[in-house]
Amino acid sequence: MADYTFFTNPMSRGQIARWALHEAGADYRQVLVDWQDKPAEFVAANPMGKVPTIIHHAPGGDRTVSEAAAICAYLAEMHPAAGLLPREAEKAEYFRWMFFAAGPVEQAITSRNMGFEPRPEQQRMVGWGSYERTMHTLEAHFSARAFVCGDRFTMADVYVGSQVDWGLTFGTMAPNEAFVAYAERLQQRPAYIAAKAIDSALIAESRK
Repeated sequence: MADYTFFTNPMSRGQIARWALHEAGADYRQVLVDWQDKPAEFVAANPMGKVPTIIHHAPGGDRTVSEAAAICAYLAEMHPAAGLLPREAEKAEYFRWMFFAAGPVEQAITSRNMGFEPRPEQQRMVGWGSYERTMHTLEAHFSARAFVCGDRFTMADVYVGSQVDWGLTFGTMAPNEAFVAYAERLQQRPAYIAAKAIDSALIAESRK
């Protein structure tokens, strides 16, 4: 049995978790989820019916992890030899920006795409303030750094980098110099290339 069962759909945030699995060097079995016919095994593991979800078949028993950011963080912890965990001095930026991307960035983009823009008096009540403030904050961080924690790639870059990579691809983030340069660095990683090749092949096959 593989160490992990990975529930995914190639047209989803499952791409983030697959990249994380490859960066960690994890042994996994993929289960493709059809939105109209979700496997019972998947629904039992995650009643929300959301991908990605992983089941870690650990020696002490199965452990289920959902939510892409949590999966990234968990895999880094379970595979310390991969060198994806933050060093002591990097922990603040590692956690801050991973969860900034999971919270304000995700919310700002989703809300704008769904047509909700908080009015100035509403901005203090929402976690991202405004789309412009969120994007400016993220851009400023990468204007002075190669990766989330400085000059060294960590698992935080899988999650944050996926948000930037997707944002540039789908036009939900402006193609400014900092974002484009960051995405290009990530796209050169062997694990990124391998994971993307699998999902791209699955997407192509589904369109035949």
